[in-house]
Amino acid sequence: MNAVRSFLTRLIAAGLLLIAVPAQATLEITITEGVVGARPIAIVPFHWESDGSSPLDMAEIVEANLERTGEFSPVARGDQVARPSVGDQVRFSNWRVVDADHLVVGEMRRRDNDYQIRFQLFDVLAERQLTGFSFNASENALRRVAHEISDIVFEEITGERGAFGTRIAYVTSERGGDDRRYALQIADYDGHNSRTILESNHPIMSPAWSPDGERLSYVSFENDRRPAIIVQNVRTGDRQRVSERVGINSAPAWSPDGRRLAVTLSHEGSPNIYVLDVSSGNLQRVTSGGSIDTSPTWTPDGESLLYTSDRSGNPQVYRARADGNGAAQRLTYDGRYNAAPDVSPDGERFAFIHRNDDGHYRVAVQDIDGSSMRVLTGGRSDDSVSFAPNGRMLLYSTRHDGRDVLGAVSVDGRASSRLEQARGNVRDPAWGPFRD
Repeated sequence: MNAVRSFLTRLIAAGLLLIAVPAQATLEITITEGVVGARPIAIVPFHWESDGSSPLDMAEIVEANLERTGEFSPVARGDQVARPSVGDQVRFSNWRVVDADHLVVGEMRRRDNDYQIRFQLFDVLAERQLTGFSFNASENALRRVAHEISDIVFEEITGERGAFGTRIAYVTSERGGDDRRYALQIADYDGHNSRTILESNHPIMSPAWSPDGERLSYVSFENDRRPAIIVQNVRTGDRQRVSERVGINSAPAWSPDGRRLAVTLSHEGSPNIYVLDVSSGNLQRVTSGGSIDTSPTWTPDGESLLYTSDRSGNPQVYRARADGNGAAQRLTYDGRYNAAPDVSPDGERFAFIHRNDDGHYRVAVQDIDGSSMRVLTGGRSDDSVSFAPNGRMLLYSTRHDGRDVLGAVSVDGRASSRLEQARGNVRDPAWGPFRD
């Protein structure tokens, strides 16, 4: 099978080979690679000040969040030399002994029908408090508070916004007897608080978040197994079928203004890139010719699209103006297969799937000008890469122990983790925007 046919086969198989999913399944995270030289930080278990036991280990969630970025190396609880809960109890000399640069302490208490959570962040070397906050939250919102604390700590120390309060979308699948069930789900970025958006007996693929986080676009095969592009309101469930043309309807990607979708259609012949106005249905053709053009993604300014094309004989990443004017520019040259790009939120680089000389498909990143390509993962069958909204992490599909799972890797490739269900398959991740 030549590279062009293999490329098209992979595009179709990504959706058609999925098999069903139980709703409400939490993804479990396994850290697969840490970082030597990451910032050492101590996160002390939050002191519980009420009767009974704490409903949630707040410090454990904060610790896991920070460690997964590759920026931080938490001090193990067994190595923590004290258990302060407020600033007055902190003795900085204790934490210099364990080489902690920063320290987080906190406390929790039950208040009537909700909880109060307080935390403080300290610079151990400078012996001063950097920040501190207090929250009131219901029990159902405690994980959200832990993510917010993580965001505050991350931004205070790194100067960049954290993405722990964001959501992800993904497709899960499982076979039960002769039945095949598919589900589109959303969850917190760490796989908790999952919620099913759509269940179907037919494949679902290529979810994409609108910039405001209120809608998802995706491809559904529910109508006589013909692909259609759907836009669905995440909160209300209202659905709009925006494209069901003859042939391929695939790979929707939202424009930065949330008004348009870049899509792949073949109703006029070969698969080409189009821009679809969601409200009016107006269609603007971007590419033309007999090649396979697919998997578009927008640059942050909304002026350009990156996409995959086999016009050179093998799948490569190209850039073109979103209005269809001008010639396309080829961006990838290293190897015979580079596909499925996603542009970073700052527009400085893009991630994509690169096939190496051994035939393995892996996540790579490259500067937007086409220079400095780096392979980040060591898998055999990676796919569907998606940037975090702060550009520091990437989420992607991969294989582990014979199943489809999600992988996460830092943009420098130094830290990685895996998200998987107890059973079934997980594919096609899409990292949502910041939740303002």
